[in-house]
Amino acid sequence: MDIYDINYLQQRVHELEEKIEQLRLSRRVLMNLVEKLEREKSGFVTRLEKENRKLHMNNCRYAKYLLRKNRQIMELKTQLKKAVSDNSVN
Repeated sequence: MDIYDINYLQQRVHELEEKIEQLRLSRRVLMNLVEKLEREKSGFVTRLEKENRKLHMNNCRYAKYLLRKNRQIMELKTQLKKAVSDNSVN
């Protein structure tokens, strides 16, 4: 093996070491991006869950309101029928 082969191999080793370092850097950047995306996703899911609970509570409140109003309508109908029947007797 002559000096040219040794120089070539040393240069090649140096190039490969640089590529390894670039790959490490790229991996760190990608991992940071993945972590950031996971945090954003987690925050988004949390907001959606909170909004879902709020909508569910509003829906329950509205359903109770509708039941109350339906009961009032039924009571008024009963009173109206009674009043009509009382008037027809008199």
